[in-house]
Amino acid sequence: MSYPLDNALFQWEEGAGRLRDIDTADPRSARTARRAVESIHEELRRRIGPTFSAQELADLYGRGTDWCLEAARRAAPMAAVDLDPQAIVDGAFFQYLRGAYDYSGGRVAPTE
Repeated sequence: MSYPLDNALFQWEEGAGRLRDIDTADPRSARTARRAVESIHEELRRRIGPTFSAQELADLYGRGTDWCLEAARRAAPMAAVDLDPQAIVDGAFFQYLRGAYDYSGGRVAPTE
């Protein structure tokens, strides 16, 4: 079953906003968040590869993100700073979405 792309986009955009807030709030938290996001991106590259659609990314997200949370925690212990791990995951997915072949200019291309 497909995960609703609109739901995923909403959650990811919220996470991206939280990441931007972290970036301006505290340098230590920002460094931790960047390490966590990069670790999630590495896992995404392994799991979905370089060529993917926005819907495929949403479906991967819909199957669960425990593996993302684990990757983020391994790379950057978030207990030392005040970070919401799910916001980190969501923001990382939003950033990774830019690589989708059907995502351009902040919009998902319509399917026929």
